[in-house]
Amino acid sequence: MLGPPNQGSEVVDNLKNAPGFELLNGPAGMQLGTNATDIPKTIGPVEFELGVIAGTQSINLILSTFLPDPNDGKVSVASTRVKGMKDFVALPTTHPFMMKNYAVIEQVVYFLKHGQFKNKNLGSGRDL
Repeated sequence: MLGPPNQGSEVVDNLKNAPGFELLNGPAGMQLGTNATDIPKTIGPVEFELGVIAGTQSINLILSTFLPDPNDGKVSVASTRVKGMKDFVALPTTHPFMMKNYAVIEQVVYFLKHGQFKNKNLGSGRDL
């Protein structure tokens, strides 16, 4: 999983009542808060081989103000974790560009081959 809001996102908690938020994020976006009744909090531990990659840099200075550090501008690193995950790594990348980041791609490929992430301090965070 790349930057998942497995424990919800504080951005949703703070902005869900803002005009236009639901229009921009849709009904699914409205359900991604951190409250006990929000979808992320109702899903139990994973029961399959799962690796989670979190980003630690943000290009969205406004949304980052709603998140504890470190964060990727949409989700805090802490909220990406989920019980039952096999491995976890945080990398210097932003949420919108995570899928094009060399270090992220290298870690995904390594996890798919080996069932765990490579060196946890891998890469410069450079995007494709």
